Amino acid sequence: MQVLSRLIGVAAGALAVLMGGSAALAQTIMGQPHPRQLGLQAAATPVMEDLVTFHDWLLVIITVITAFVLALLLICMVRFNRRRNPTPSRTTHNTFIEVIWTVVPIMILTGIAIPSFKLLFFQQNIPPADLTIKAQGNQWYWSYSYPDNGKLEFDSRMLDETDRPKQKPNEPRLLAVDNDVVVPVNKVVRVQVTADASGVIHSFAVPAFGIKIDAVPGRLNETWFKAEHEGIYYGQCSELCGRDHAFMPIAVRVVSDAEFATWVEDAKKKFAREDSAPTAVAAVPAAMQ
Repeated sequence: MQVLSRLIGVAAGALAVLMGGSAALAQTIMGQPHPRQLGLQAAATPVMEDLVTFHDWLLVIITVITAFVLALLLICMVRFNRRRNPTPSRTTHNTFIEVIWTVVPIMILTGIAIPSFKLLFFQQNIPPADLTIKAQGNQWYWSYSYPDNGKLEFDSRMLDETDRPKQKPNEPRLLAVDNDVVVPVNKVVRVQVTADASGVIHSFAVPAFGIKIDAVPGRLNETWFKAEHEGIYYGQCSELCGRDHAFMPIAVRVVSDAEFATWVEDAKKKFAREDSAPTAVAAVPAAMQ
């Protein structure tokens, strides 16, 4: 069923591109869920491309194994029931079959493990970064800083349904935020993830990038991505972190190098803080429905 859903999703996406042209393609690579969506979000990074390929290939293997086991069960039910086989065989073992059902699963698992290990290494081995961003999970919003760009630091909170139609009417409900993370396209971005001292564990996840890593108080975890398409990509905290867990989204805006340089200069003025100024305490959104 998963394989069928995946195939239908791929076919529907291709048909939408053919019928809608570039507008449909832009929507396809947009990092957010869509109504009646089947399968994973469209890949925006090399890691996610490999994850999708591995996922689809594994689904085929699982489907073949499931179909084979189902066929064996049906054969046993039809051929070896009491009515058709009143005198059961007294065979206790078959050496050839026992070797086969031992060796074949080992071969299958080895075939799955090798690309799995390669993918894990690709995810965990962070290449030389062009940009470093620190993401801190708070109750219940995210704070970001750009260590490579001086004292650039800001908070990012979900826009409630009072502010979103005014500020960002074209962005999705429960995913739009007041301050996006902005990164340049086709650059390796290292993300250092932690959480504040409240003792609550969060999780930084952006599905289109293929990244998901826990934000643990007192610990610095790292991940990376390289976005290959411009646009806005959304994620959410993926750890059950408390009352407003569902209302701390992540929005990453991928722009050109020139746009990123302009944003950095504007952001330094917009988010300028004195060293002694404390970080503002997050307010609970007035309307989250």
